[in-house]
Amino acid sequence: MRTRQGFSLIELMIVVLVIAIIASIAVPSYRSYVLRAQRTDATSALLRVRSTQEKFFLQNQRYMTPAELAALALNASEHGYYTIASAVPDPDRPAMLGFKLTATPVAGGPQATDTKCTSFTLNDTGLRSSAPSPIETCWK
Repeated sequence: MRTRQGFSLIELMIVVLVIAIIASIAVPSYRSYVLRAQRTDATSALLRVRSTQEKFFLQNQRYMTPAELAALALNASEHGYYTIASAVPDPDRPAMLGFKLTATPVAGGPQATDTKCTSFTLNDTGLRSSAPSPIETCWK
């Protein structure tokens, strides 16, 4: 008598179903982890530009203008996930006495789908903020 060896179609379908369930749980979790990890590109870029601004201030007694920052190619994060913009923090203060840096995801880039942290800000006094989530979520 001959015995059959191998898998039946039902057994194979069950294995495929189990793999699909595991993948449906793992992929969103992995994507969330990647988004969270890539937020450091924004925070490190803002801290790098702030450091550059402080060094410039010590030598020139004023902060760089947005045009001067752009000329130094400081308008994008290191990995290119975020754009960095500089603005005057307070309309009543001259631009040379303060700055406000904002990092926003590049449109169409990998961080554009990050709805928890759509912008990061840092000013000349070191005050950090983020939107729409609090800094505890975004500046980790």
